[in-house]
This record gives sequence, C-alpha cells and structure tokens, in this order.
Amino acid sequence: MKITVDFEECLKDSPRFRATIEEVEGDVCELESKLDKLVKLCIGMIDAGKAYNTANKQFVNGIRELAQQSTKDEVIESSLTKFAESLQEMINYHTILFDQAQRSIKTQLQTFVKEDLRKFKEAKKQFDKVSEEKEAALTKNAQAPRNKQHEVEEATNILTATRKCFRHIVLDYVLQINVLQSKRRSEILKSMLSFMYAHLTFFHQGYDLFSELQPLMKQLGGQLDQLVVDAAKEKRDMEQKHSTIQQKDFSNDDTKLEYNVDADNGIAMEGYLFKRASNAFKTWNRRWFSIQNNQLVYQKKFKDNPTVVVEDLRLCTVKHCEDIERRFCFEVVSPTKSCMMQADTEKLRQAWIKAVQNSIATAFREKGDDAEKLDRKSSTSTGSLDSGGEPKEKSLKGESALQKVLAIPGNTCCCDCGQPDPRWASINLGITLCIQCSGIHRSLGVHFSKVRSLTLDTWEPELLKLMCELGNGVINQIYEARREELGSRKPQPGDPRHEIEAYIKAKYVDRRFVRRPSDEELRTKVVSLSKQEKRLSSSSEHLPPRPPPPTPKLRPGSNASGKSAGASGLEARRDSLFCPDELDSLFSYFDTSSKLRSIKSADSGIQNSADGSREMLVTTPSTNSLADAEAAEPPPMPMPATLPPPSPCKEPVFYEPKEYSPGLQLYWASCACSLPDMAEALAHGGEVNWVNTDDDKRTPLIMAVQGGSLVTCEFLLQNAANVNQQDAQGRGPLHHATVLGHTGQVCLFLKRGANQNAADIEGKTPLSMAVEAANADIVTLLRLAKMNEEMREAEGPYSQSGDETYQDIFQDFTQMASNDPEKLNRYQQYDPQKP
Repeated sequence: MKITVDFEECLKDSPRFRATIEEVEGDVCELESKLDKLVKLCIGMIDAGKAYNTANKQFVNGIRELAQQSTKDEVIESSLTKFAESLQEMINYHTILFDQAQRSIKTQLQTFVKEDLRKFKEAKKQFDKVSEEKEAALTKNAQAPRNKQHEVEEATNILTATRKCFRHIVLDYVLQINVLQSKRRSEILKSMLSFMYAHLTFFHQGYDLFSELQPLMKQLGGQLDQLVVDAAKEKRDMEQKHSTIQQKDFSNDDTKLEYNVDADNGIAMEGYLFKRASNAFKTWNRRWFSIQNNQLVYQKKFKDNPTVVVEDLRLCTVKHCEDIERRFCFEVVSPTKSCMMQADTEKLRQAWIKAVQNSIATAFREKGDDAEKLDRKSSTSTGSLDSGGEPKEKSLKGESALQKVLAIPGNTCCCDCGQPDPRWASINLGITLCIQCSGIHRSLGVHFSKVRSLTLDTWEPELLKLMCELGNGVINQIYEARREELGSRKPQPGDPRHEIEAYIKAKYVDRRFVRRPSDEELRTKVVSLSKQEKRLSSSSEHLPPRPPPPTPKLRPGSNASGKSAGASGLEARRDSLFCPDELDSLFSYFDTSSKLRSIKSADSGIQNSADGSREMLVTTPSTNSLADAEAAEPPPMPMPATLPPPSPCKEPVFYEPKEYSPGLQLYWASCACSLPDMAEALAHGGEVNWVNTDDDKRTPLIMAVQGGSLVTCEFLLQNAANVNQQDAQGRGPLHHATVLGHTGQVCLFLKRGANQNAADIEGKTPLSMAVEAANADIVTLLRLAKMNEEMREAEGPYSQSGDETYQDIFQDFTQMASNDPEKLNRYQQYDPQKP
C-alpha cells in the first residue's frame, strides 16, 4: 500500500509535512466536489431515464390499443401485440439498468462521501485544533522567565502534555489520510465497474430479445411485400366497380323496392320514409321504416331500438292521403292512433301501401299464438320508456329504506304535488318526493333541499331515522300553514312543470305560506321547550316509546317483568349505553373487556322507537305524554361501586332573554330533541348556527349534544350546522359529546369533519378529555380517527379518504349497530351480589 504521508515525518511536524498535509487537503476537497457533481449528474440521468420509461410505456399502451382496435385483422393484431410485449420487456430492462445505476453510482459514492470524507474532515478539525494548542504552549514556554520557577514548571508541563496529545492526533490524522487515499481508488473503480457491467447485461438482454423476435420480423417483411401487391390489386378492383356503378341509370331505382314475406331476416320490406310527428308543430322527420314480424317499426340509427308504430297489423288499415299539401303521402290507421308517412315517389308510395296490405293479410292467416307473441314483443318495445325509471332489482338497503320511510303517515304521496308512490326524498327537510318534484328541488340548491333516492342510494341509519321522525305531514303543517288562508292552490299530479316549480319556490324559498308567530306565541313556545328539556333530563331513564311504524321494540328497562328494581334499572343502564341511537355509529370494538364502565350519561336511558331514534316527536304538544313518563318513572338506581362516576357537565339553564327569536326556539328545541319545533324554527328564519350570548355562546348543535339525540344532531348538520363552532369555553360539539360520553355523537361528528385537535381555553382536546374520563370507547374512536387522518396527511394532497380498513370498519359497524345491536353488546349485566 502506497503511503501518501510518512508517519515519521508527521512526528517532526516539519515544513515538508505541513506542505504535504496542505496538498492532501486540497486534493480531498477537490475530490469531494467532483464526487458530488457526479452523484448529481447520476440522479439527473436516472430521473430522465424514468421519464423516458414513462413516455415509452404510454407509447406501448398506444400500440396495444391499436392492436385491440384491429381485432378483425389477425395479422395486425398478433404482430402489434408481439411488438408491444417486446417493447415492454425493453422498458423493464431499462428500469433494471437505472436501478443498478442508482445502487452502483449514487448509493456507493454517496456513502463514500458521507462516511469516509466526513471522518477525514473530523480528523482535520482535531488536528488544526491541537496544532494551535501546541503553538500556544510553545509560545508560553518560551516566554516563561527563569527567575519564576513555578511558571517555568507550569509551562513545561503544559508543553509536555500538548506535545503528547499532538503526537496521538497527528498519527490518527495521517492514518485517516492514507486510508482515504487508498480507499478512494477502490470505491470509485468498484462503482464504475458495477455500472459498466449493468450496461453489458442490458445490451445482452436486448440482443437476446430481438434475436428471438427477428424470425417474426423477417416473416412479416415477406408478408408485407405480398400485402402491398394485394392492396394495389384491391384498389384496381374497387376503381373498376366504382366506374361500372357510376355508369348505371338510377332514375328507376325505386322499382327495386319489393315486398318479400319470406325474407331470411324476417324483414318483409324496409326503406326511408318521412313521418309526421304527433306534436303540436306537426314536423316531418326522415326515418328508416321496416315491416317485420307483422309490425310496422322505425328507427333513426342502426343501433337504436326500433320504435313500434303499429303493434298488430291485423287491427290496421292503410289509405292514400290526397287532402294535404305534401305529395306521395299515405296513412296507417289503428284503433288507437294514426301515423302519416310520405314516400319519395309515387311508385314507392304504392309499394309501401301494397306491402302494408299484404302484411295485414298475412297476419290474419297466422295462428293466435303468434299474435300473442307479437303483443308481448310490442309491449316490450313500447314500454321501454315507462319502465326505465325504476330498476328491476333493488338493493335490500333501498327496499328497507323505502318501506320504513313510506310507513310514516303522509309519506305515501309526494309532499308537494300528491303523486302516489314517491321514490325520492329531501333529507334536510324530511319529506318524500316524486321524480318531477325531486328535480325541481335539486334546482333550488343544496342550501334549500338535499335530494336523495329512496331506492338507488345507500341510506345511513341516522338519516333514515331523521326521515322517520319528520315526514310530509309535519313539514306541510309548517310550510303550508297559511296556504288555504292565502287562497293558493296546491299542485296536483299531471299539472304543468312550471306551475309546480313556482309553487315549490314559493313554499320553500320564499316561505310564503309559513305562519309567523307573534312575540307572545314565540315566548310561550320557548319557555315550554325549556321546561320540556328539564322533564326529559329528569325522566331520561324510562321514556315511553312513540308509536312508530312498524311495531316498537320495548327496552328491557321498561317492561313489567318480575325482575328486581335494581337488576331492571341496571339492565336498562347497560342497554342504554349501547342503545340503537348510539350504536348507529359505534366502531370502538377493540376493547372487549366485560368490565362495566361509565353508564350514567345523557345518552343513557333515551327511549327509542323501532327505528332507533330518541324521543317522542309528534306534531301535537307532548306535555301529557311527558308528564305520564315522569309519573311512571321508578326511583333512580344508585351507581354501582365498580363504575366510575359520570363526567361533569354544566346543565343548560334558561335565562329570560332580551328578545325572543326563531334562533332561540331552535336552541331550546335542539336541547329538547323536538325535531318538528326545530324544523318550524328554521322555517321562521332561525339561524342554524345561532349563538346564545346569555349561555356561554352555545349553539343549537351543542344543545343537541346536551339533549343526547343523534337524530337531532344529524338534522342540524344536514341543515349546514358548523360542526366546529365553539362556545365561550372554547369547546365545540365534539368536546361536549366526549365529556358526556355520547359515543354515537362523537362518531357522527368525526364523520362530518370535526376537528379533534381543537383545544378549549384550558388546553384540553377531546382525546385528553376522553382519557381523563377513562372512556375507552371514545378514546379508541378518537385515536383510530387520528391515525386515519395522519395516514391521509402522509399520503399527500392527492390521497383518497384514508385507510380502507378504517373506512370498512366505520361502515360495517354502523350497519351492524343499526341492524343487530346485540352483536355489539360487550358488557355483562352487573350483579351487586358478586364481589
């Protein structure tokens, strides 16, 4: 091994050594710059190669598409397919070459620069530092006076120690220099040799590939010569036929149109005719008519399905029409309609009339069975337009949604025009619509109406419950309260579209028929709702179910069985923690512990209808039913010792406001979970994000969380409620749902884009609150959502909706919670007798 710097020379620290060191350092610095440049050029070459491969792949895909388009020509298809496969192999070889270049040049040389040259620089820094210290020690030793013995000894000791340190460091530095000088040759040659071998492999593979392809190319070359000869021959034949046909006399060509009842394709006669439309303008259109299967049909394009003019020629007659301005016209008349047609010449008119007459005679001779078949075929043709609106097979979800929504009184007819059997709905209004009214609602914009199909779309459980809690009857009592008083006529099925559209805009956009309450009526309504909220809070354990369609499913806590009061109350608590209203969005299935956790929450004890919605929503005042519920309430059960106490939450308090407004009605109706009153407040102009400055700047959505109903929150969100609007404490709806332990609401807000990183004025986020409350369900829910959000951010701005597993869990558990909530009941009944 050649030693660049002598070890003996470095101990002397002579000027020759210093000059050698300076030369080596300059050489290493230049080497580093050259290597950096080479690595950057290699990166640029690799990027350009990848771009070339991308463009080449697109070109190969174009060849494949051309081959697929040429399926009728076997030679072109097979040849282009083979060429595309070979070019794709070359692209793969290029990819391997660029990968090898990245490993051999970029990776190896970068490693050499970052590791070996870095060690050299660190050794150089130590050498420079100890050299300065040695010079300082020599200077101090030389300046020490001889009459001050202690200074002489101190300088001598420092000099001795510095020289010793210098010898160690300079030897290490020289060793690093010599190793670097030796290693640079091997590293550079190794990387370049690997790169050249990669090129050798690339060209060998390409040569072998095209050697296998060469016989095919030679064969195609021979075929190509024959193809050129054949193409020239075909061109001459075509030109000869063209010349022959051009010389013919076409003046009597229409006589060739003859009636042939025994035609192989079943078409007795065909040709172009003008047909007069049945509209008010009586326009004439040229169509291709044919007589087939004893029917008269026409079509505009070859791929169009034939339109049946006459279903059964036995019931028709044909006659000349001489009383109109156009020439060569004839009319086919059936018992239900007539069709006026025009031929190009008199001969063609006579031919068509004769053909129709012959077809009528032929149809009479055929058996009755054939006539029945013709009826079925014609009904299929003519009925295609009518049957296109409804799919033959509907999903189970669509059928289930349709049945549940139409079971609500008043929903079996369109809310706006009364058309029976509606198939569409407005999800933010909670009404059913016919297809014509649904189109008009779409034109209003989603800020007025959000339209969804009852049969074609997938319905989330909370949306389905929202529809079942409102309905056409409730909404029409609000939006058509003054219709009769104003003398406005409600549209009927079959009315012109512009009349129905004008009525719908007056009803929902202008709100012309809404009855505005007086100040005293509004005050009475708000006070009643605030008191109703208190009664709901005090009797939230055992509310009677609202009679819904279909038969309601009783809650375990409300039956009159012989269970003890403690066991019955606790079972109601256990069930209420996972009531259908909550389970609609629950997917925190990771914690399968059987230990009971916090059950005392505002969500618990909320009585459900058969659709899983929370409280009684009726159009008449519900004071009596609520009073009955309050009277029937059993004494509350004491909290078991094994359960953590419920999370603290500020109860809503009614303050006498400065003025009563629809926003205040919406505020207290949301807390009382009264959807009809909420819809009424919005119709009166209530702002969905109204802020109550007298109550910590809370919004209706926050009050809906306090009320504990998932359906109430869904209704506000469908009507553009802000899911992240905070109160005076800096807490949004997600904070409040977390504090109260409302798992279903937490899931709903996360689905609607709630910011789980928002902190209140105390710096607490929903996750920290859930951890503090030891609510494993919500903690798992928030962490899983946060993980999904981080995955989306890591994937970049063009990522999709996040992890597919997360989305599947979300969807599957939402459906499971709605359809079979018992499967998600992970909690065992608490037995106070067990230790």
